Amino acid sequence: MDRRTLLRAGLLTPAAATVPLVTAAPAEAAPRVTRTLARGLDTPWNIAFLPSGHALVTERDTGWVTLVRRTGGKHRIRQLAIHHEGESGLLGLALHPSFASNRLVYAYLTSATDNRVVRMRYSGGALSAPEPIVTGIPSNSIHNGGGLAFGRSGRLYISTGDAGVAENAQNRGSLSGKILRVTSAGAPVADNPFGSRVWTFGHRNPEGITFGPGGHLWASEFGQNTFDELNHIVRGRNYGWPRVEGRDGPGGFTDPLTQWHPENCSPSGIAVTRDRAWIGALRGQCLWSVVLTGPNRGRRARFFLRRFGRIRSVAKAPDGSLWIGTSNRDGRGTPAQADDRILRIAL
Repeated sequence: MDRRTLLRAGLLTPAAATVPLVTAAPAEAAPRVTRTLARGLDTPWNIAFLPSGHALVTERDTGWVTLVRRTGGKHRIRQLAIHHEGESGLLGLALHPSFASNRLVYAYLTSATDNRVVRMRYSGGALSAPEPIVTGIPSNSIHNGGGLAFGRSGRLYISTGDAGVAENAQNRGSLSGKILRVTSAGAPVADNPFGSRVWTFGHRNPEGITFGPGGHLWASEFGQNTFDELNHIVRGRNYGWPRVEGRDGPGGFTDPLTQWHPENCSPSGIAVTRDRAWIGALRGQCLWSVVLTGPNRGRRARFFLRRFGRIRSVAKAPDGSLWIGTSNRDGRGTPAQADDRILRIAL
């Protein structure tokens, strides 16, 4: 369909109609794989970099936290007690901004009763026993969210899914379908908009969450049948689920920067570098980039289409490269012999 037809069908707002939905990237921007860093992982979900340039990786289905070396190779460090069913298990991971001095590592996981955030100390190549700091996040075999990101002020942002109960996303008294903002000890922050841990609401299943240029927070979100989303997360905003999926224009909810049909994306991991968001696509089996600033804001490009299967984790390494993780052993993919893998991508 042309843009005029898309506008009449409500698939574009007038402002968005000037932004190409899919475009080829300039040749100089095309990423390339330089190394396979690790093989034989079990659904790597998130990647967090240590000051050394090595990374800690969560394996969703088994509960292992695994060290992946920057030069290649892996070493499993600690297996956390989790409840795994479907999309639940060991999910997000983040290092405290003062990790170099306090050695604190945070993880989002599913227990037998809830989703929760725990913290541990990483010292001498080992992780301490996990200490729960946020509990009672509803869990299910689907829509668990799971993203973690620290902001400039040392506040921790947590993305949660609706856990299969869509209406809870609009209930500000529920921790489901939200972006939460807490202190490093898990308490609500005094200037949060609703006097609770809730920062934004109306989310279906935001998994990836990260900060970009200007300290702006971005989240990738699974749609249901119509549109996946890339959202700019702003204090107190309502992102519409389940009232709306994708853009609603002047309808009163906060619109995504861009949206995809789920078969082309199903977004999970997200990293920001060079003024672009880089997003792992599960059903889309590719790596998407989205321009975040300037005259081409919202312009998209697609890479590695069906080359590695389902791509979930995406993280920016200290050397400026991206690390991406495949998700072909998650019950929905077709694993190759080496799967799942962590790959280094040069930009």
